[in-house]
Amino acid sequence: MGDILAHESELLGLVKEYLDFAEFEDTLKTFSKECKMKGKALPKTARRSLRDSKSSIIQKDLIAAFDDGAQKVFFDLWEEHIPSSIRDGDSFAQKLEFYLHIHFAIYLLKRSVRRPDKEELDERISYFKTYLESKGAALSQTTEFLPFYALPFVPNPMVHPSFKELFQDSWSPELKLKLEKFLALIFKASNTPKLLTLYKENGQSHKEMLQQLHQQLLEAERRSMTYLKRYNKIQADYHNLIGVTAELVDSLEATVSGKMITPEYLQSVCIRLFSNQMRQSLAHSVDFTRPGTASTMLRASLAPMKLKDVPLLPSLDYEKLKRDLILGSDRLKAFLLQALRWRLTTSLPGEQRETVLQAYISNDLLDCHGHSQRSVLQLLHGRSDVVRQYMARLINAIASLAEGRLYLAQSTKVLRMLEERLKEEDKDVITRENVLGALQKFSLRRPLQTAMIQDGLIFWLIDILKEPDCLSDYTLEYSVALLMNLCLRSAGKNMCASVAGLVLKVLSDLLGHENHEIQPYVNGALYSILSIPSVREEARAMGMEDILRCFMKEGNAEMVRQIEFIIKQLNSEEFPDGGVESDDDEDEDDEEDHDTMEADLDKDELIQPQLGELSGEKLLTTEYLGIMTNTGKTRRKGMAGVQWGGDEPLRRPVTPSGHRHGYPA
Repeated sequence: MGDILAHESELLGLVKEYLDFAEFEDTLKTFSKECKMKGKALPKTARRSLRDSKSSIIQKDLIAAFDDGAQKVFFDLWEEHIPSSIRDGDSFAQKLEFYLHIHFAIYLLKRSVRRPDKEELDERISYFKTYLESKGAALSQTTEFLPFYALPFVPNPMVHPSFKELFQDSWSPELKLKLEKFLALIFKASNTPKLLTLYKENGQSHKEMLQQLHQQLLEAERRSMTYLKRYNKIQADYHNLIGVTAELVDSLEATVSGKMITPEYLQSVCIRLFSNQMRQSLAHSVDFTRPGTASTMLRASLAPMKLKDVPLLPSLDYEKLKRDLILGSDRLKAFLLQALRWRLTTSLPGEQRETVLQAYISNDLLDCHGHSQRSVLQLLHGRSDVVRQYMARLINAIASLAEGRLYLAQSTKVLRMLEERLKEEDKDVITRENVLGALQKFSLRRPLQTAMIQDGLIFWLIDILKEPDCLSDYTLEYSVALLMNLCLRSAGKNMCASVAGLVLKVLSDLLGHENHEIQPYVNGALYSILSIPSVREEARAMGMEDILRCFMKEGNAEMVRQIEFIIKQLNSEEFPDGGVESDDDEDEDDEEDHDTMEADLDKDELIQPQLGELSGEKLLTTEYLGIMTNTGKTRRKGMAGVQWGGDEPLRRPVTPSGHRHGYPA
């Protein structure tokens, strides 16, 4: 109570000031009367009418100085009564001040009937020049004001075309009107009662604090996702270790029966165990015939791991999800597509991820089997750029998994929609990247390879690869890899043969590209199409062997050996033999035995939740919780991998992500 009494007079004054400002005249009289009756002293404050009167006088003085061309009087009043925070921080005020300086600089030229006094004119121009070199320099990079920086140096501005509008009769009245409106606004704001100011400042402070906390929450969620991906990597390594251990146990049993383990077998096991960065050096620099080599390397690189139970993610109401994906707002659609993608990309490899994917498939999340005109797949052609991009990302994520590709490939509907989006998308780089990534993964399946070749996708790929420097690394890598996969088929080779000169020119240019990740796919495509006699003739005519030998001087040992195979193919006289690289049996799929979820799927997110807005797993489990929609299914075994030795060009379809991880091709 003591604190209230100590500040009572000040509080009463704030109330009185606000009532006066808001023109509650009767309320103010009653308030003042009651304060007097209770013996409460009200502080004396300037009446609003007095403040208004003072403000009005200042405005009139400024306008009078404007009309009279009184430059010094005007800017003295301007600097005294216009707060510096507004003069220096408000863009409109800065622009207005610039034009006011122009007004006073050319005032004599516009108002004098006879020739203006040269000394006074020079003084005004000098004042304007000083302003341009000091405070006015801040606007020198603005196109609107750039011509006026030449004004002090032009002998006769009245006839110069750049300053024509300044000397029109309407220019000064329009500037005066802007000045009057600005002054009215500023002086009204300066009379704002303290009670209102305190309320605004306090509210803004709370708002900033909430925004800061919200930003911290987002950062924490991002860090959490990073740690989860690291954990997923460790978990995947653990499963790999278990598989290798089982193989080694089988091998030990075989040795009991007298079967020897070869150094090549031991090398292949160690390469599977070590990190990606060590695989290449191990394959070529470590002597596995020396006793103890493998065990020493293993002890140095492998850390003990513990198997943990992996919980399944909650089931979802997929009917409600699909309904909102079709009928919801574009923002809701984007958040749902993002959350469904995150559920797949951040889930743990193995049972958890397989369960998520099987739930999507069994509930036909993308309406791949539906025939309705309004389906989830149609979001790929929606009006919203964000929704189109996030739909492409989700399809790419699902296509990263073998079972997902099988789901998407059951009809050519998805393929045709992706091809249309690829050819139409010219604005959003990430949308095109994800569409291309999905198509490249589709090319692991022979029926889809056939469809893409028939649709002329090879011609589109060759066209964009003419200018590789205009493409992102992801687009370049997946384009070349897709071209290679299609060139492995007889139909693809024949299509390339129809434009052999162009294809060979594009591929030879790509051999020297700074992105070395594309080299295996360029080599694979070249090796494949050179099995066609007419392409070999074209290549010899353009001096392809000399071009290849130039690159042999710069390449590493692995690349040199691959180019040697290509040169051998170039100089051969054989006809296509229908071997593994041109096998057109539609019943066989070149599926990899591993699933790879690349990090690019979640890069550069376009949307962030606002305060109180749900996203990610929290959105799914809060609004779309279902009952028993997760269905288990025995995983389909992949075909036995044909191991790529690295010395030869690729002759089986691969994806860049799978190839980087050293998976069978």
